[in-house]
Amino acid sequence: MKMKNVIFYQLFELESSTYTYLIADPITKEAALIDPVLECVERDMKLIFELGLKLKYVLDTHVHADHVTGAGEIRSRSGARSGISAAAGVDCADIALKGGDELLLGALKIEVLATPGHTNTCLSFVFAGAVFCGDALMIRATGRTDFQNGSAAELFHSIHDILFALPEDTIVYPAHDYHGQTSSEIGLEKRFNSRIGGGKSKEEFIKIMADVKLADPKKIKEAVPANLMCGKKPQEKN
Repeated sequence: MKMKNVIFYQLFELESSTYTYLIADPITKEAALIDPVLECVERDMKLIFELGLKLKYVLDTHVHADHVTGAGEIRSRSGARSGISAAAGVDCADIALKGGDELLLGALKIEVLATPGHTNTCLSFVFAGAVFCGDALMIRATGRTDFQNGSAAELFHSIHDILFALPEDTIVYPAHDYHGQTSSEIGLEKRFNSRIGGGKSKEEFIKIMADVKLADPKKIKEAVPANLMCGKKPQEKN
């Protein structure tokens, strides 16, 4: 599976198993970076420079709990505009995004979908036949729903009624994977996703999610406050 007729890079941060995505219009070289990690800012900026891209947007799919976003630092270095869900209440972000919004990279369009449930701030971004769905829909799994105003009922709606309504050949790019997988397709997840695929009902999904028992992310106490300040620690100044 590969995106066609666009500039696309999938980058990986090992500690939090986070995927960062660089997408761009090959004609105008206008670009967006999705879910950057603070520790990888140098890597990302180097790649953008090497490719001769003009970074227009730096976007987070949600307020992450397992890593500090690089959005604020990249914005200060590049002049790009930062965007995150309006539901997050992140005052330092440049764009408060909502479902139905559109962002342009040259003649290409990023469509914003509101896909809450993992947290109440989750967005997905549709671009060039792919969907960057954060922690809402993962490869053969879904995001957890037990913190940050998560809701299994909302996540079922976001996946079943919004993401699964996309064309079946839409490429799925999640924010994380812990098993060495890099992408999937909507049609495959509709059939084989262990939590919500195979025609599972809302009631079945809610029960499955209630039985998921996971420890809190290691960096949650550091990451969430920092991410509400565009990646700055509370004692730091913007």
